[in-house]
Amino acid sequence: MKLRSTDALLVIDPQNDFCEGGALAVQGGAGIMLLINRLAECFDTVIATQDWHTPDQISFASNHEGAAPFTEIEVAYGPQMLWPDHCLQGTPGADFHPDVAHAVVKALAVVRKGYSPAVDSYSGFFENDHSTATGLAGLLRDRGVTRVFLCGLAYDYCVRFTAEDAVREGFEAVVIEDACRAIAEETAAAAKASFEALGVGEIAAERLL
Repeated sequence: MKLRSTDALLVIDPQNDFCEGGALAVQGGAGIMLLINRLAECFDTVIATQDWHTPDQISFASNHEGAAPFTEIEVAYGPQMLWPDHCLQGTPGADFHPDVAHAVVKALAVVRKGYSPAVDSYSGFFENDHSTATGLAGLLRDRGVTRVFLCGLAYDYCVRFTAEDAVREGFEAVVIEDACRAIAEETAAAAKASFEALGVGEIAAERLL
């Protein structure tokens, strides 16, 4: 696939807590970091996202008496999955994985999300209330970007929601499937079905390298 100057690479949450040994580890997460570095070399515009939570984040199971991680509750903005505490602001778990340092250094910007205690944020474009914008869409438009390629963690949550919102914001979206890892097979299948319905493309990294 031929890349254009109007393309951007979105590197989604390549953080320690989502890699092996982290608080919310995604199996194989660390293994994609060097591939993401190689992909970043191919793009003029690279942007990273970063979960940046406070201890009282609404999505932490520890903040709901008797609730267990990986169960769903209803909050003001709709259904919300509960997670183990992760990516706390200023902690090593919130830091970018060291193996992805090259891509992060190249990044034009780091979009921090999920820093409001009252609302979680999967998408790089909007918080989970689907109305509070992060500013990513405006940044991409200012750069003249029309197509985004996505990689990172996790395929079935933050990559998925970012890709879906990219299409809704008028961008073409392509997920680099082997440069992502998923939390669970069931939610990965749901993400793939959503991509097909919305016209989100999926390709292998080798087509870009």
